Amino acid sequence: MPSTSQNQVSSGCEEHQPDHEDSPSGTSVSPLVPGKPFPALHLEATAFNQKQPIHPEAPQVALAGRSNVGKSSLVNALAGRKSLAKVSATPGKTRSVNYYRIGETGAYLVDLPGYGYARCSQSEREAWGRLLEYYCTQTPGLKGLVLLLDARLAPQKSDKELLSFALGLSLPLTPVLTKADKCSKKELAETMRAWEPFTGKAAMLVSSARVKTGLDLVGQRMMDLLAL
Repeated sequence: MPSTSQNQVSSGCEEHQPDHEDSPSGTSVSPLVPGKPFPALHLEATAFNQKQPIHPEAPQVALAGRSNVGKSSLVNALAGRKSLAKVSATPGKTRSVNYYRIGETGAYLVDLPGYGYARCSQSEREAWGRLLEYYCTQTPGLKGLVLLLDARLAPQKSDKELLSFALGLSLPLTPVLTKADKCSKKELAETMRAWEPFTGKAAMLVSSARVKTGLDLVGQRMMDLLAL
């Protein structure tokens, strides 16, 4: 992933590997917060290029992260559905911006293309980077960015670049460590400390879609960003 400035961020493609977090099964919403379930999610639209703006004025929070970080698993866990967000078995297949309508609120959870997949060509990375940049800079309704980070990994260059890009735009940012169930408490603490120099004042959350930990806090943070 090439270096970026505040005006450019490179994107890659989403893939599936065996260590992906497994999404919980179910058919409706999941009770994330006692007495306040996360609203139902409905995939309403998919955009593949900059000429397909979808409800740019509508309130929305974006979900970003490296390939294999567990974005699809998190969407499915929040929705309480097994396959609302498809986890691709083909590397490089997911290249779109997916818009999930949040219940009847008129707001959206927007799943951005995964980035950081080494096998993508330079031209593909640049195209996805332009799409991601266009979305972040040309969407007036964007209320914040939730950046998913693999709890097992030290800070990666591509993650730091996207984080810097978001902070440069003054976007409210929520970093979330995923796959927390695969780490010890000591390892999680070390990863959180490693990220402190890069996250500024943004509070870091910890989650696991597989064992359903931290989902209530992630869901509530999204609702707070949307003022719902």
